[in-house]
Amino acid sequence: MATPIIMPRLGDFMTEGVVTWSKSSGDMVRQGEPLAEIESEKLNYDLEAAQDGILHTVAESGSTVAVDGVLGYFLAEGEAPPSIQHPVRGVDSTSSEQSATQPPRRASGSAPVVRSTPGARRVASSLGIDIAEVPSSGARVTEADVRAYADQQAAGALPQGAPTPSSSVELSGMRKGIADHMRSSIANTAQLSFFMDVDVTDVQQMRRDASKNSSATITLAHAIIKACAAAIRRAPAINSILSEGTIHQFDQVNMGFAVALDDGLIVPVIRGVERKDIHRIAVEMDDLTAKAKQGGLMPDDVVGGTFTISVLGIVDGFTPILNAGQSAILGVGRSVEKPVVRKGEVVVREMLTLSLTVDHQTIDGAVAASFMRRLQQAIERPTQLFG
Repeated sequence: MATPIIMPRLGDFMTEGVVTWSKSSGDMVRQGEPLAEIESEKLNYDLEAAQDGILHTVAESGSTVAVDGVLGYFLAEGEAPPSIQHPVRGVDSTSSEQSATQPPRRASGSAPVVRSTPGARRVASSLGIDIAEVPSSGARVTEADVRAYADQQAAGALPQGAPTPSSSVELSGMRKGIADHMRSSIANTAQLSFFMDVDVTDVQQMRRDASKNSSATITLAHAIIKACAAAIRRAPAINSILSEGTIHQFDQVNMGFAVALDDGLIVPVIRGVERKDIHRIAVEMDDLTAKAKQGGLMPDDVVGGTFTISVLGIVDGFTPILNAGQSAILGVGRSVEKPVVRKGEVVVREMLTLSLTVDHQTIDGAVAASFMRRLQQAIERPTQLFG
């Protein structure tokens, strides 16, 4: 019996991916053989054959297919491909003569059929936009596509009087994925930021001492991750996700951390940091960072985050934007020596600016302030971080 090959989900918020076949339709493939490369907004993933069989492709190489959409089939020797594709979530049922990415045929003279999400149709209607005119970034026209089209129509190709561009690059791939997620995050949350200066003089010395007895160099970022886990125990509402009108709170802290790449950024996840010592956190963070820069992250490496930190150590402070669904993200600026007053005297200490952005739908100001105070205490009294 023909076995469908399905577009995998490579991240919490992936909706579609681009397939590039490594094998040709009609090839005999063996279980475990590389079958295709799947490109999402964040990852490139080698899709391996789940079983032996003759490959029959449905989606063309280079096409965009919704998550759970049919890419092709494994066939037995002499078996014909199915005449009707299996209905799967995210893709309409179509005949085998149509790619899963193609729109359904329409009768001559009828109105064009546009694949679009309910949110896209709702926004298009409210803005007075003909959804048939909106270019799709993937298998369907999305709400982000409609809003981008509306912005483009309002602004025009370039502002009036603008000089001739020295270069023009279409917003696509990872960069477009980041833009879509950031717009969605701002549009669907009530973001509020809090700032605090923290004395890191002692924790810096302790992490340098700890590095001498560790297989990895302990950095300030590793110490802050451990301190966040300690602070979350006292302010657990920070470690939550809002999904479909329900707030889900977690005891386990899955810590996402932003890694800058040449064409954007990606957020790998360290799971269960509250159970790990700072040496384990350092090893795992360094390993994930190296994999991210080499393009070697796996889907499980970038999903399941419940809280995120973003370290941007070349500016004093900034306001990070929430990852979709999460209730909080911590921004870490640079640490610099500053004069501060201690016991009535002016002394020089190494100070760091932290910025916490929360979704005010789920996190009240008092809860955010409590978390920041607990975090400050954990960092400024760092003995327990290195126990």
